[in-house]
Amino acid sequence: MSQIFFRQTVVYEEHQAPLSLYELHQQIREELEVAFPDSYWVVAEVAQVNVDRRKGHCYLTLVDKGDDARQMLAQAKATIWSSRYQMLGRYFEEKTGQPLRAGLKVLLQASVRFHELYGLSLDITSIDPNYTIGDLARQRLETLKRLEAEGLLEANKELELSLVPQRLAVISSATAAGFQDFIHQLEHNTYGYTFQTTLFPAVVQGNEAPASVAKAFAQVAQYSEAFDAIVLIRGGGSQTDLSCFDDYKIAAAIGNAPLPVLTGIGHERDESIADLVAHTRLKTPTAVAGFLIDRFREAETYAEDLFDSIRMFAAQQLKLTDDKLERLSLRFQNLTRQQLQTRKDKLENLSRGLLLKPKAYLEAQRHLLSGLEKDVSAGTKDLLHERQRYLQELSVCVEGKSQRYLHLKEHELNHLVHCVETEAKDKLKKEQLSFTKYNDKLAYTSKSKLQSENHRLKLLEMSIEANNPEKLLLRGYTLTLINGKIIKSIKDVKTDDVVETRMQDGSLHSIVVNIDTDE
Repeated sequence: MSQIFFRQTVVYEEHQAPLSLYELHQQIREELEVAFPDSYWVVAEVAQVNVDRRKGHCYLTLVDKGDDARQMLAQAKATIWSSRYQMLGRYFEEKTGQPLRAGLKVLLQASVRFHELYGLSLDITSIDPNYTIGDLARQRLETLKRLEAEGLLEANKELELSLVPQRLAVISSATAAGFQDFIHQLEHNTYGYTFQTTLFPAVVQGNEAPASVAKAFAQVAQYSEAFDAIVLIRGGGSQTDLSCFDDYKIAAAIGNAPLPVLTGIGHERDESIADLVAHTRLKTPTAVAGFLIDRFREAETYAEDLFDSIRMFAAQQLKLTDDKLERLSLRFQNLTRQQLQTRKDKLENLSRGLLLKPKAYLEAQRHLLSGLEKDVSAGTKDLLHERQRYLQELSVCVEGKSQRYLHLKEHELNHLVHCVETEAKDKLKKEQLSFTKYNDKLAYTSKSKLQSENHRLKLLEMSIEANNPEKLLLRGYTLTLINGKIIKSIKDVKTDDVVETRMQDGSLHSIVVNIDTDE
């Protein structure tokens, strides 16, 4: 089979000569400069921020996602040169409370630039912070509406905070100063209360904070039975560092938390959304610690007041019961006397009326009267006995209930007192062990210091002894003195002065005849 090969030949005319890539980019740059001569206000979302620390330039990546956050419609590189960035960056942060960071929507004034090597970019000349402030406010409002629609805005506030929240799950950075202040405040409270704190580490600033804090909340939820409350603390920092606490993830984690959440984030100017969703909002970590200590103190005071109230109530009930029994006894005694007097008066009247009747009738009536008297006496005794038994049962019942109630509350109080005493004793033992350790260390250090100083003194003594003038004389040296003072220069001596020369075995006295100087 024969094969036919075709070769395509491209012929360039002179006016269609090929361009180099550089020449093409030059034409593009010139056309863009003509087409876009002015600056333009552009709305975009910041996807990435890079600051050159050495030169001071700020490089941005801008995107446009439209109405669907998952779809990207456009992307461009932008630059804020160092001389302008120092002013714009500071101005933007002062107005919005935020630095230029990823995720912010901004209104920028930009000029279109094209470079043959680096391609298309935008030169930022101005930023309108009011647009970003409005967008942040809109995001905050949308987050609050979403939380309210999902029932999370008030969910945590409806949880009951324990009277003495002692077991605390703390969500914070382990290196944050606020966390250290919080622990120090709890451990060194003046009342000696003991708290059990478990740290769930999390990033509490920057873009990673929402996911990190939400993860820590999920970990706490797995062991919720082991804790009484959750403490979310940050402490200190600028508004910029704390902006992450307006994120929906953190707010939703608080709303879904199975335990009451106490926040001490450190906001001074505004409340974050996390503060609004939490059960109790406090300004700083130390304020959270103070709140917990005050709650313990209130519980202790309430227990003491409750014990006093129970004791007073029991005493009042016993007094009222005794008074009631006494009144009932007096009442029955009076009723018995009245009944006996009435029967006696009736009997006397009947006796007078029957004096004229036959003796048999009188005897019958006497017999009847005696029976009636016995019946009345027996009935009165039975009634008195029944009422007395009823009063005794009532008294025993009241006294038993009062004693059981008093015993129950006394047992609760003794339990609380035992807990407080046990914790205080444990704390005292720890402090005593610490004191003993530091005492031994001080004794050892003092002994070592004394030995070192003693050795140094011996060395000084040996040095002084080595330079003793008497020993110098033994080596053949002499001392020349005038008027008891050592001569150090010929300027101290004049002609005809009497000088003393001390040697090993005696002294010589000489008269100065001539003085020669070294030249």
